[in-house]
Amino acid sequence: MKFLFAIVICSLCMSCNKKPQDMIILAPTPPLSRSVIGYGLITSGYSRLYDMRGEDKKSIGLLRKGSVVEIIERWPVIQENKTESWLFVRGTYSGWIREKELEVYDTLIQAQTASSKFANK
Repeated sequence: MKFLFAIVICSLCMSCNKKPQDMIILAPTPPLSRSVIGYGLITSGYSRLYDMRGEDKKSIGLLRKGSVVEIIERWPVIQENKTESWLFVRGTYSGWIREKELEVYDTLIQAQTASSKFANK
């Protein structure tokens, strides 16, 4: 019993002599903290960017193949019994684009890596 008591006392004394470790600060978790849905890589030669989704839209610019944009919103649009996803993107310009005209990535690094592969072709 005395031996067990001595081990407990030694462990307590040894743990008190440790230096405090640096606190690890983790990055915020993406699903809860980020302001973008993801990142898009333009896969068409030139993709039109529109002022609104669906019908009655006006083209406001072009995005080149290999461009990386932030995806802010995703909306389904039903036209002629077909559902099509539209994305509001922010990059050089901000506007709406059809989802089928780009590849979606979770992180900026993934999109940039894929973009550099387009440049090397």
